[in-house]
Amino acid sequence: MALSRRSLLLGLAAAAAARPVFAQDWRPPAPDRELKVPVRGGNIYVRVNGDLAAPGAPVVFVHGGPGSNHAGFLPALRLAAERGVILYDQLDSGLSDQPNDPANWTVERFVSELDAIRAALGLGELHLVGHSWGSTVALEYAARQPGGLRSVTLGSPLISTRSWERSTTAQLAKLPPEVQRAINAHEAAGTTDSPKYAAAMAVFYGRYMDRAPVAPYIRDYARARGLRSSPRIYNGMWGPGEIRATGLLKTYDGEPLLPRVGAPALVLTGEYDEMTADVLRPLVARMPNARLEVAPGAGHGLPRTHADTYLALLRPHLARNDRTAAALRPAA
Repeated sequence: MALSRRSLLLGLAAAAAARPVFAQDWRPPAPDRELKVPVRGGNIYVRVNGDLAAPGAPVVFVHGGPGSNHAGFLPALRLAAERGVILYDQLDSGLSDQPNDPANWTVERFVSELDAIRAALGLGELHLVGHSWGSTVALEYAARQPGGLRSVTLGSPLISTRSWERSTTAQLAKLPPEVQRAINAHEAAGTTDSPKYAAAMAVFYGRYMDRAPVAPYIRDYARARGLRSSPRIYNGMWGPGEIRATGLLKTYDGEPLLPRVGAPALVLTGEYDEMTADVLRPLVARMPNARLEVAPGAGHGLPRTHADTYLALLRPHLARNDRTAAALRPAA
C-alpha cells in the first residue's frame, strides 16, 4: 500500500512552513532549585523557578506521554517572574529514575507523585496544569478535591480513551485516503514498525501535532540534558501511535470524575488538535466550574509551539483564581 510523496509532504508542511509563534528574544532561566523526590518505585526529578512564597500560588506542570518530559513546558518558566513554577519528570521519564517496571504504570501511582512533590516543597496551595496524558493525572488529582488546589488546567486532555479515539479517528478521516488506509491497515495487522506506517503517521502528526516550529531553546535544552522520549512506557501504557490505544490505558475512563472537580477548571485545546473542541465541549459541561478555550492555529503541541498564545490563556486563569482565593481568606 503505497503512500504518496504528496501526502507525506502535505502532512509535514504545516510544521515546516509555519511562521514561528514563540517569543524570539527569550531564553529559559537555569533552575533556581533542582531535587530528586522519592516516590513509589524510585525518585523523580523536580526543578523550581521563582518564589514559592509569592502572593500568586505556585503552579505545577504535568507533562504528557506517557514517557515525555518537562522540556515541553520550558516556555511556562516565563511565569516565574510572578509565582513559583515547578516542572518535573514522571517516573520512567526524562531525568527521573527509569526502572521500566510495568508494576509502576498505574494511574493512581502517577497521581501520587503530586502528593510527594507537594510534601517535598511544602506546597500548601497550588495551581495544577496538565497536558495530554498529564491532564489525566491532573483530572484524577483534582477530582479528589485536595485542600489548597486553587485551579486546574487540562490541556488537550485524555479524559477517556473512548472520547480520545472518537476525536483522533475523526481527525484521521480528514486526511488523504491512502494515509488512512496505511494507518488503519498497519495498526490492524500489528505491523506498526513498518516504514510505511511511520510515513503515514508523519502526515497525521504534521497536521495535528506541531503546526509551527518548536522553539529552538527547547531542542537545545533537551539535547544538552539528554532528554528523550521513553518509548517503552509510551508503548506499554498507550500504544504505537496517538490515534488508538492498545496498552494499559486502552479502557481508561475518567469521565465519571468530571462532576467531582470542584476547583475552577480551564480546558485548552488547539484549533487543529488531536483532541478537538467538538469532542471536549460536552465533557467540559460536566464540570461544575469549567470553561473551554481554543488556541487559533495550534495543534496538540500547543505549549511548545504556540507559547505566547498558551500563556495568554493560562496566565489570567491563574491570576483570577489567586484573587478569588485572597478574597475568600479570612481577615487577620
